[in-house]
Amino acid sequence: MIARTTRRTTAARSRIATAGAIAVAGTLLLTACGDQTDSGDGGPNTSETNKAPLFGQLPEAIQDKGKIKVGSDIAYPPIEFKDESGKTVGFDPDLAEAMGRQLGVTFEFENGTFDTLLTGLRSKRYDIAMSAMTDTKDRQNGVDGDTGKKVGEGVDFVDYFTAGVSIYTKKGDDKGIATWSDLCGKKMVVQRNTVSHDLAKAESEKCTQSGKGKIALEAFDNDLEAQTRLRAGGADAGSSDFPVAAYAVKTSGGGNDFQLVGEQVEAAPYGIAVAKGNELSKALVAALDAVIKNGEYGKIVAKWGVEAGAVTEAKLNGGS
Repeated sequence: MIARTTRRTTAARSRIATAGAIAVAGTLLLTACGDQTDSGDGGPNTSETNKAPLFGQLPEAIQDKGKIKVGSDIAYPPIEFKDESGKTVGFDPDLAEAMGRQLGVTFEFENGTFDTLLTGLRSKRYDIAMSAMTDTKDRQNGVDGDTGKKVGEGVDFVDYFTAGVSIYTKKGDDKGIATWSDLCGKKMVVQRNTVSHDLAKAESEKCTQSGKGKIALEAFDNDLEAQTRLRAGGADAGSSDFPVAAYAVKTSGGGNDFQLVGEQVEAAPYGIAVAKGNELSKALVAALDAVIKNGEYGKIVAKWGVEAGAVTEAKLNGGS
């Protein structure tokens, strides 16, 4: 699957900007591949039988399937995660469900590691990727942000949220960390291929150049693994999208495990990734605008405590 900026990225990108605490609760969406819950029968639909207001804007292949397959890293609360019963819940699934009502199809979430989602989209395993993914020009153009080399056709993004990146430490033990430069010579945990990961690598280079000692960086497949490592005392700090960091601070250990330090940075849009040139992106823009205008979007951001990252309109490829 904002500062996220924390975003999740494959080479310097972002995952959220939200203020305050994030409430846990959630009813949720459908999912596929046995890993999730399908709320619809997925049978064929036609414009003659489907009365959803935006059904006619969908590509015919999606109309026929009656569903949109979503690739997502479902371990990023409160954006998407599994509740105690194993159901997929969170901000993204709730928003997808609301958009699905406008389009007359179901969104089925399938779990995957974050750094494989765009590959799955290119191979047509998924119709879209929705996982707090930062919309960047590199991703739009299919460029590897680390090497600058072309790695694919790129994707289009339907931007639906804004987020930045935050640093957090064990509660009551901030190790003197208030800014990124304070991480020199310390150990840090992050999720692999996220904006936090990219920022940490860039900061570590600065630390080395200044003679302060590089950051000992440990990257994990998902953010929850990084939190576990920090909680156990295996690192001095962690970083993730602001909403995710704030949620961990509020909920982990009943609020006794972590604390936020410093200000969030690198605010940027989250986008729903769609194959380049696919008409599905236009239908998603229309659906997102509809749920913003009818008030459902506002209720969803309030439910998950992420009002500060709310957008007022859908945008296509608004990232920089």
